[in-house]
Amino acid sequence: VQLQASGGGLVQAGGSLRLSCAASGGTLTSAIMGWIRQAPGKEREFVAAIRWSGGNQAYADSVKGRFTISKDTAKRTVYLQMSRLNTEDTAVYYCAALQGGIWSEIRSIKKYQYWGQGTQVTVSS
Repeated sequence: VQLQASGGGLVQAGGSLRLSCAASGGTLTSAIMGWIRQAPGKEREFVAAIRWSGGNQAYADSVKGRFTISKDTAKRTVYLQMSRLNTEDTAVYYCAALQGGIWSEIRSIKKYQYWGQGTQVTVSS
């Protein structure tokens, strides 16, 4: 599975961005798709996840109510709609796929086997 993330950029605090993650190759039927971010000087952290087959979604507490993860299975694309952005959201955002995993593993970064290249999101004050 190859993943291509896009949509990052520079935005003012309070603004919005939508990230996209296009998947190619492989099968995603049993996959859980996640967004993980890494801020400067910090470790990667879980942001959100969605089950490719089914409606399960999950969010980190820090983004709950502001970010929405969604998918378009026909386009093999996962989205992360980010609203009310603040400077603490500044990070490189990665999309990742957890193949054959179980839902309770979604916050375990190391469980994700496939990663996109990352897209930079910078929020200015």
